[in-house]
Amino acid sequence: MSNWVEATVKSVTWWSETLFSLTVNANVEPFKAGQFTKLSIMDGDKRIARAYSYVNAPENPDLEFYLINVIDGLLSPCLATLQPGETVLIEQRATGFFTLDEIPQSDQLWMLGTGTAIGPFLSILQQPDVWKKYKSINLVHGVRFNNDLSYQALINELLRVYPAQLN
Repeated sequence: MSNWVEATVKSVTWWSETLFSLTVNANVEPFKAGQFTKLSIMDGDKRIARAYSYVNAPENPDLEFYLINVIDGLLSPCLATLQPGETVLIEQRATGFFTLDEIPQSDQLWMLGTGTAIGPFLSILQQPDVWKKYKSINLVHGVRFNNDLSYQALINELLRVYPAQLN
């Protein structure tokens, strides 16, 4: 059974007309980079919940999620209107096996993602372990439009710190 806790919105960052990041603070259990959790709201007595991957590094207390605002969606339009200080529910325990310890040893790591699927890769790339495990890391982010290339500041910082490894 899920254990839901209240999360306080710290910020909402809009990357384009439809893409945004929601950053919250909550008392969640430790998670591994690459895992996901669920965010939810209550609609009367009905819970509306969806799974979202963490973008932030696990040691960062600011829990960040990268979302697309699905206009006819049940949850994302509500999340898109949240303001700092408001609350949303978050599942206390993360889940998922899209983690570094599940990836076989190799010299190269390829990370291929489209749209918001870059989120768990960014969480993984913020972990020191990944840079010790692989000689070369290739990050490919496929998008339809240039303005959908989110998180460029973070990616550029990773390129600055790991110029010989990150492509």
